[in-house]
Amino acid sequence: MIEKMATTITITFIIQLVVAVGLLFPGSFQLENKRKFEIDYANNTFLKDGQPFRYISGSFHYSRVHPYYWKDRLMKMRAGGLNTVQGYVPWNVHETKPGEFYWDGFSDLPKFLSLAQESDMLVLLRLGPYICGEWEYGGFPAWLLSKDSNMILRTSDPSYMKWVDKWFTELLTTIKPFLYNNGGPVIMVQIENEYGSYFACDRSYGVMLRDKVTSILGNEVVIYTTDGCNLRDVFCGKVDQVYPSIDFGADLDPSSCFQALRFYQPKGPLINSEYYTGWLDHWGSPHSTRGTTQVSKSLDKILALDANVNMYMFIGGTNFGFWNGANYKPYQPVPTSYDYDAPLTEAGDVTLKYYAIRDIISKYVKLPPIPIPPNTNKTKYGKIPMEFVSTVQDALHVLTPEGPFKYSGFILYRSILTEDYKKPVTLNIHSVRDRAMVMVNSVPFGILDREGASSVSIKGLKGQTVDILVENQGRIGFGYGMNFNLKGIISNVTVGDKVVTNWQIYPLHIENINQTVVSRMKSRSSQRQPFSSADSKLTTPSIYVGTVDIASPNQPTDTFLDPRPWGKGQAIVNNFNLGRYWPSRGPQVTLYVPKPVFNSHTSQNQLFLFELERAPCSTASNCSVTFTDVPYLDGPNKPDNKKDLPSLGYTGHNQH
Repeated sequence: MIEKMATTITITFIIQLVVAVGLLFPGSFQLENKRKFEIDYANNTFLKDGQPFRYISGSFHYSRVHPYYWKDRLMKMRAGGLNTVQGYVPWNVHETKPGEFYWDGFSDLPKFLSLAQESDMLVLLRLGPYICGEWEYGGFPAWLLSKDSNMILRTSDPSYMKWVDKWFTELLTTIKPFLYNNGGPVIMVQIENEYGSYFACDRSYGVMLRDKVTSILGNEVVIYTTDGCNLRDVFCGKVDQVYPSIDFGADLDPSSCFQALRFYQPKGPLINSEYYTGWLDHWGSPHSTRGTTQVSKSLDKILALDANVNMYMFIGGTNFGFWNGANYKPYQPVPTSYDYDAPLTEAGDVTLKYYAIRDIISKYVKLPPIPIPPNTNKTKYGKIPMEFVSTVQDALHVLTPEGPFKYSGFILYRSILTEDYKKPVTLNIHSVRDRAMVMVNSVPFGILDREGASSVSIKGLKGQTVDILVENQGRIGFGYGMNFNLKGIISNVTVGDKVVTNWQIYPLHIENINQTVVSRMKSRSSQRQPFSSADSKLTTPSIYVGTVDIASPNQPTDTFLDPRPWGKGQAIVNNFNLGRYWPSRGPQVTLYVPKPVFNSHTSQNQLFLFELERAPCSTASNCSVTFTDVPYLDGPNKPDNKKDLPSLGYTGHNQH
């Protein structure tokens, strides 16, 4: 009897010890009820912890939304009935220089994944290395261009895969703790993106990516691909032992599109990985929209088929700084706004489309018992006078410090005339990437554009300075043109019949512009206003400053910068690069300014403009901008000095 009691006490103690240790160290035991996400091929569904599961997801690119607002956007998605969020991992925001990896600020992927889990959202993580998304260079770091001029992206080319392997080692190691099977929110990972529409169709490339993922994340991780709903795209995009999915918009029949998936994948869940709630914009083209009724009705059809769906985009966000990409052919840069006519606006506000989609979702799943977070406050800060600081020439000592080469923004090329040109002579650049202002002794003579004018008439005397300020308007992120993404002047420059060879090159670091630097510029600038072209249509590229005074005790709020009647340039609030403005080209007019870029500890906030083409400051009353409380993304669109260019080559997101 005593022996039996001792045995019972021992068993009880062991059970209590196991439970206690399990509570203290939850990852130290492999229990039978371990979390698991997998595919049930026989029943055409996913299984989450052994139970049938269907995801209803929306795209949210963390690099396009200020981290301050990540939780707000995620909670709005959850309140809308979504149970999953899909996001790209842009390589170029994490490895800005070879071997130097960043996981903070806009690059804080671990924080984003943690916030998703806090918001009761699962995650579909699109690893790349290519992502498209109208993002700079399709997510590739521009320094790849300097590694091997013969490198062919998105193939098994060893000179390319060497860098992919290093990046994937860092990325996969970082995300491994966040896999669903490891207790995190990530249920699936995607390799590449719409590879079937790329020219290479390199089957071994996909296998190399797959094997790299499983070597670090393990064989249980669910890997998938995404391609357009046609047989050719799925054929070149699919990879053995990787689950295929397709993408299509509201203008295509879901049943017909899913036939392409079933041709190659007879069993398993149906997936539309990019169901388009809107569409992207290009400078100089009309603002894109998709009707709420059409989008919601087609979503209803997809869900009625028991399909899984991801809505691209659910929150579009902003291409802050220089992060916008471009499409080709012809070359078409994407604006700063990536609003996308999504259910949540660029500023994160709910729309009628949001409520319509929410109503459709409620037919198929129970909505979570949480309130929809309110839209953020917006403030009209009114007219802000702007003051001339310096021409780009007088600011070179500040904007071109020694340091790493700049792959984005602006480069100034300088040469000295070796003879007199008292009569007009033609300066020609066959290939400029992408837009350039030509000046002689700081006086503007004209603008060159890769899709427009390639020559301009100049006059000048021997010994005078020729400056060509070139803007990189965003690298191509789709198709074969990605392999030709050098920027600046990439051909000979001729003046008359002579090739100019004596160039000095100054990459500009406009992120160096701040109040301290502006004070130094003012003290050293020899010019008190920009020069004007002979026809007064152009002014010397210059820096301007204004003060946004948010009176105490008021706290800053979101707002929108209306730059009219300024020409084209870059806007910076305090030390935050808002992005490009170009109201005369359109369709985007206003720039979104998120609350956290303002100072909360002082009323003084500085606005800096780097105006490239036309400052309206001939009179002080016109030398101002306006902060308003409403966006203006559907403004006049004008192709400027080139004919109205149709989208002949871009079929991104597989809208064939």
